Amino acid sequence: MKSDCMQTTIYQERKKDPIEMFHSGQLVKVCAPMVRYSKLAFRTLVRKYSCDLCYTPMIVAADFVKSIKARDSEFTTNQGDCPLIVQFAANDARLLSDAARIVCPYANGIDINCGCPQRWAMAEGYGACLINKPELVRDMVKQVRNQVETPGFSVSIKIRIHDDLKRTVDLCRKAEATGVSWITVHGRTAEERHQPVHYDSIKIIKENMSIPVIANGDIRSLKEAENVWQITGTDGVMVARGLLANPAMFAGYEETPLKCIWDWVDIALELGTPYMCFHQHLMYMMEKITSRQEKRVFNALSSTSAIIDYLTDHYGI
Repeated sequence: MKSDCMQTTIYQERKKDPIEMFHSGQLVKVCAPMVRYSKLAFRTLVRKYSCDLCYTPMIVAADFVKSIKARDSEFTTNQGDCPLIVQFAANDARLLSDAARIVCPYANGIDINCGCPQRWAMAEGYGACLINKPELVRDMVKQVRNQVETPGFSVSIKIRIHDDLKRTVDLCRKAEATGVSWITVHGRTAEERHQPVHYDSIKIIKENMSIPVIANGDIRSLKEAENVWQITGTDGVMVARGLLANPAMFAGYEETPLKCIWDWVDIALELGTPYMCFHQHLMYMMEKITSRQEKRVFNALSSTSAIIDYLTDHYGI
């Protein structure tokens, strides 16, 4: 676990309380947890373009607790990286609470992944299988609440929905009664991938909750975010792929502006982003603004200097 030379005491005074944001009556714009992608450099970029709240990629709590190497590779932050939620994959209350205690000086809260539909996660007892284990979710939330006494530290969950929505509402009510700070709802079942998002289901869940609810699923522009916020009555919207394609989306840009691309280059180089990640983000960002031939050339580049030369030659600095 790395913190860019900032003292722990600074982190303990995390500004911009997410709960206050959710009660502001304004749309709270959230960057989703994305494996490999929602790391410090990308979070820094989207915060420059009106993103209010960021999540880390999903981190396996057991590995995080047991391995210093895992902590150093999976979690990096700095003073400007707030408000920040660390998302964990967990199926053991004690390990999750241990992980939460490690990150609590550096983050505003933790989130339990109850929505990942990937087979490996489900096989390990993580992710979307937890929506069928409300007692385990309750135990994990309670254990974190008991072990982390930092005022204002949030414990949230991110879920998918059941075919029978009554089961999802029941899960959410139990989570609320246990002390969950807010719930993010991806409006698909664990089996659905590219089917339309059930925003009507998110609306029903929100109507049955007193705590904040975040809507998630297939949001690709600020206009769509505002529309989903209105039709679901939720307190915020969470975006994943839409932000990968256009990190300036929340600031109202329809496609990635060139300034955002150069901001990414500056941030990534300053923070030492590995080449593969640096290049991959640019491929996503430039998808809509490059021709097929340009993509072939750009995607084949193999060094940071080659990328900078390409961008300079084609777009100027």
